[in-house]
Amino acid sequence: MKLRLQYVSKMFSSKIGTIKALDVDKFEVKRGEFVCLVGPSGCGKSTFLNIIAGLEKPTTGKVFVDGLESDGPCPDRLMIFQDLALFPWLNVVHNVEFGLRIKGIKPSERRDIAMRYIKMVHLSKFYKSSIHELSGGMKRRVAIARALAMNPEVLLMDEPFISLDAQTREILYEELQQIWAETHKTIIFVTHNVRVAACLGQRVFVFTASPGTIKSQFHIELPRPRSLTDPVLIRTAKSISEELKSEVQKFVKEEMNNA
Repeated sequence: MKLRLQYVSKMFSSKIGTIKALDVDKFEVKRGEFVCLVGPSGCGKSTFLNIIAGLEKPTTGKVFVDGLESDGPCPDRLMIFQDLALFPWLNVVHNVEFGLRIKGIKPSERRDIAMRYIKMVHLSKFYKSSIHELSGGMKRRVAIARALAMNPEVLLMDEPFISLDAQTREILYEELQQIWAETHKTIIFVTHNVRVAACLGQRVFVFTASPGTIKSQFHIELPRPRSLTDPVLIRTAKSISEELKSEVQKFVKEEMNNA
């Protein structure tokens, strides 16, 4: 098992007292698996991802990677955030090379590595371009290439395409499936969109409203590449949506009560 979390919870202090944001008894992901997490807003999905990455410590519980307990960040687990954190003063290839340079990899080798992944995300013609010259989708590709260049075993993605137009997102979903097939990385992808989850994931975990617990999981056995418009995929997504609906209603009701 690549990742295993046991009895993980997260508590936060607020003006109204201590709030439990997350309460997951067990979560396991196999090496090379593509897993998606869905749930209502505020259910702790991003917090859960940060705990897996080692960016946040759980209040209780443990995180195991390859059977060994982990208590902090590690280059084998890399996060791609909604805010891509690209460096605007560096061009595409220098952004992708950045982590490799920090690691002390010699210039010729890091250029070869960077160009390999820039080619994989179809940006070879733009490797010298400045970040401000790129479209939103191209910037996402740069962020993916930069993460892959570091050769992490686990790639964590927190709604990385949320701000893009629908057409660009669909293209990136197709490309992400291809990248996963080529690299065999373990990917954990957070999304609010159940159809996207069914399109990308081998398994989809449904989280409850806060405090976030794992309500159920779906095994998606559809052939790849998958399309968001596939009728079978749409029916699968509908089943996930029905499971999620009551949790979203709980969230909305709680928000109305707190208004």
